Amino acid sequence: MSKLFTAIKLIKENKADFCASLLENLNFLFSDKLYLQLLFRCKFGRKLNLKNPKSFNEKLQWLKLYNRDSIYTTLVDKYSVKNHVAKILGEKCIVPTLGVWDDVETLNIDMLPNQFVLKTTNGGGGGDVLICKDKSQFDLEKAKKILKRSLKKNIYKKLREWPYKNVYPRIIAEKFLDDNGHVPVDYKVYCFNGEPYKVMLCLDRDKDEPTKFYSFDFNWNLLRHNIMGKMAPEGFTLPKPKSLEQMRDCAKLLSKEIPFVRVDFYDLNGHMYFGEMTFYPDSGFDSAILPEIDQLYGSMIDLKRYSGPSIEPNHENI
Repeated sequence: MSKLFTAIKLIKENKADFCASLLENLNFLFSDKLYLQLLFRCKFGRKLNLKNPKSFNEKLQWLKLYNRDSIYTTLVDKYSVKNHVAKILGEKCIVPTLGVWDDVETLNIDMLPNQFVLKTTNGGGGGDVLICKDKSQFDLEKAKKILKRSLKKNIYKKLREWPYKNVYPRIIAEKFLDDNGHVPVDYKVYCFNGEPYKVMLCLDRDKDEPTKFYSFDFNWNLLRHNIMGKMAPEGFTLPKPKSLEQMRDCAKLLSKEIPFVRVDFYDLNGHMYFGEMTFYPDSGFDSAILPEIDQLYGSMIDLKRYSGPSIEPNHENI
């Protein structure tokens, strides 16, 4: 009985998480639209306005439902996107692929160098990306369990990110970009209606400390757009990548005619590498974004330029 009371208490204290988890497990019962409306209500405690979306998070949900270009499936596939990007930017900016496998049973790391990166083509990053800096210390069995789980993930079903619906799940190995023994800084360029607006730096991902996120404009002025940026001391800055202008120009080419996309790059000793393209950061459920920035980013996406139902400027929340 005490376990039951404990469970009820946890549900009450984490009502939003419990509600979202329940919905995700029952995702097959709902249409895309209804599912996103319910999930948005669970996570934010308010209705999702699809008739007149204003915020960044709201507009990302609208784009999931109504902006469905078949090329997006290629762009989120961690393997297929490389060919697409190489045709536009050239082979030199592509992180070399070391191997491709359909399943963990055929995965062969003996053919790989001492350092490498493993990921799945259908994955969303994070803990599903495995970094090997020393093959003699690499836990292959643990890696196989993670990769097997990642291959089964369906981002479309769980979060209704339509581009992932038809991605063929595979395992790929890539060259490890060694930045003095660490993963290089991840430079994430936010593009609105095909125009690069800012770059967000993702630091210390492979260190035993919290990952840090800071945003800068292309004149390298700090943008206080998140908690870390807001709390940064006066005059705070970080080293500017040598390929910053190249990142901006390349992001502009890759984001052409796309309402919103985040294009990720690395800079290794001045050489720019393409990382990936992300259409819905945090899947449009970012509760950590500052409210005023949620509105700012939302105002920068012009939905009237894209397919979907007409936007009703004076319609109340549904």
